[in-house]
Amino acid sequence: MPALVSIHDVMPETRDAVQAMLDTLSLPAEQVILLVVPGRDWQRADLHWLQDLQRQGHPLAGHGWQHRCQPPATLYHRLHSRFLSRNVAEHLSFSAGGIARLIRDCHQWFVDQGLTPSALYVPPAWAMGAISKEALSGMPFRYFETLGGIYDAREDRFDALPLVGFEADTGWRALVLRLFNGWNLMRARRSGQPLRVGLHPHDFSLKLAGDILSLLAQVQPLSAGQQPVIAGNIVQSR
Repeated sequence: MPALVSIHDVMPETRDAVQAMLDTLSLPAEQVILLVVPGRDWQRADLHWLQDLQRQGHPLAGHGWQHRCQPPATLYHRLHSRFLSRNVAEHLSFSAGGIARLIRDCHQWFVDQGLTPSALYVPPAWAMGAISKEALSGMPFRYFETLGGIYDAREDRFDALPLVGFEADTGWRALVLRLFNGWNLMRARRSGQPLRVGLHPHDFSLKLAGDILSLLAQVQPLSAGQQPVIAGNIVQSR
């Protein structure tokens, strides 16, 4: 199966864990996209590390701003935090205007640091929040990933793509994720669509650690220039 491999929550606090994960995965750099959280306390050494990862070939995508949300103000946000996102779905704390500013600030941070962001933006917890397609079409990112797939704001097209994840720090989360992953693996095998493999920095120390490498042994991670999705810039092939 073709696969798109990403590591979420790349920030100074997770630097050692991200590097250890990259060393363990031992995949070519262009096959692993890094989802970067700009609004953390990035020191000069952290930025040099990130710049070096980009020079090696890792695509860098936007991943929110702080990766922390305000206290939930709506029932939907409270339920989302309770069952899915805990305290990281920051888009759900804002109006459409606030989300738009957050996305623009995220993109500008890369430019200010001399980094080249890919065309992909992934909201924390894959929760896009209350922003319209029309507003997304004016954002500096082109592609927006949610739980269901990837939205192309330029073409106004949503491509549903199966997803697997491994961030299971409790027995209940491990059970739910195993069921979720099994269903999505079946979808990928039947459809031939790329499988999105969403990794988090500490997954190798959590309850589904043993599933990660066995899953990756079943897939072929995509890199820039490969069909049908380019992992480097997440550009749909025509």
